[in-house]
Amino acid sequence: MSPSRLLQTHEGAEVTVTFDRRLCIHSEECVRGLPAVFDPTRKRWIRPDGASAGEVVAVVARCPTGALRARRTGAAEAATDTVPAVTITVSSDGPLLLRGPVRIESADGETLAEADSAALCRCGATANPPFCDGSHVRIGFARS
Repeated sequence: MSPSRLLQTHEGAEVTVTFDRRLCIHSEECVRGLPAVFDPTRKRWIRPDGASAGEVVAVVARCPTGALRARRTGAAEAATDTVPAVTITVSSDGPLLLRGPVRIESADGETLAEADSAALCRCGATANPPFCDGSHVRIGFARS
């Protein structure tokens, strides 16, 4: 699959949403949170102008993997003097959920992802290692 199909950018009047297909585990936080903005039945499934910028940013922040990112139009990347803590949660019967600014690198040092969250496979069945692709549901993975 071409890189342009893996990373999609959807610009709205007040907020731009990017979607990295490689990181999505289909938890549907976005679809349940703002169905007017996130509707996978549409060809252009993300429409940032379907809700207020604040609502879009809040729902994107609920994405457990960092597949979705939102930036208000005209907003610069925030600079910070302190490094926020990274939290790793072992989800029941699912992936490791990383929260905080993370960079995931391959064994040879290639950056695979830089995000504020990510989901890493625990079941070993993913087609997109080291990232979770939701295969744990298909294989009935059960571990807490």
